[in-house]
Amino acid sequence: MRLKDKTAVITGGGNGIGRETALTFAREGSNVVVADFDPEAGKVTVNSIRESGGKAAFQQVDVSDQANVETLMKTVHDTFGSLDILVNNAGITDDGMLAKLGRDSWQRVIDVNLSGVFYCTQAAAAYMIEQGSGKIISASSISGVYGNIGQTNYAATKAGVIGMTKTWAKELGRKGINVNAIAPGFVETGMVEKVPEKVIAQMVEKVPLKRLGKPSDIAKAYLYLASSDADYVNGTILHVDGGIVV
Repeated sequence: MRLKDKTAVITGGGNGIGRETALTFAREGSNVVVADFDPEAGKVTVNSIRESGGKAAFQQVDVSDQANVETLMKTVHDTFGSLDILVNNAGITDDGMLAKLGRDSWQRVIDVNLSGVFYCTQAAAAYMIEQGSGKIISASSISGVYGNIGQTNYAATKAGVIGMTKTWAKELGRKGINVNAIAPGFVETGMVEKVPEKVIAQMVEKVPLKRLGKPSDIAKAYLYLASSDADYVNGTILHVDGGIVV
């Protein structure tokens, strides 16, 4: 087992990529803390893990609330005695063209996707520094690397995640902490299900592998970066996009 006896916090762990990552980490021996704003979805994920013989707990969290995040990390550390892995997976979209993008739409995406990653990492890093080890992995996006029409707010947050990741890799590497990010392409999640079939077909056409990604494709990338296989990987943005940007 690649994560045996490690304790991992996965934000947005109740649905989609976060859920698949939680299940994957549990199969690899990790104590999984599913941290999600949606208690129903989070508890479903936890029950699935437990039914399969894994160890999991649910913690409700609003990652945009700094005090809430600090309580989460303290609870995890006090409960399990360590905090080894943080997966900053929680994220939202609220798309709109520049001319019509409202202040509320801008701010909410910034609060969750950018400030939330900052709050979670700052709180978790304090415990990792104390124990002298840790893995921090955040979700960026190809939109944060190349931009995307109608996603000014989302692209800005995902570009920001890249900048924070590289900065933290330099700051925390000397403390025994690896900091990396992934940049997924188009993945079959609830977000994509809302997209018209014609647009999805256009997405697939752009991908050399001629398919959308699956949550398991992203979960495996998270697993690699969380495991000892990536002990000398630091400050990397791992593209998991089927080659769409080649």
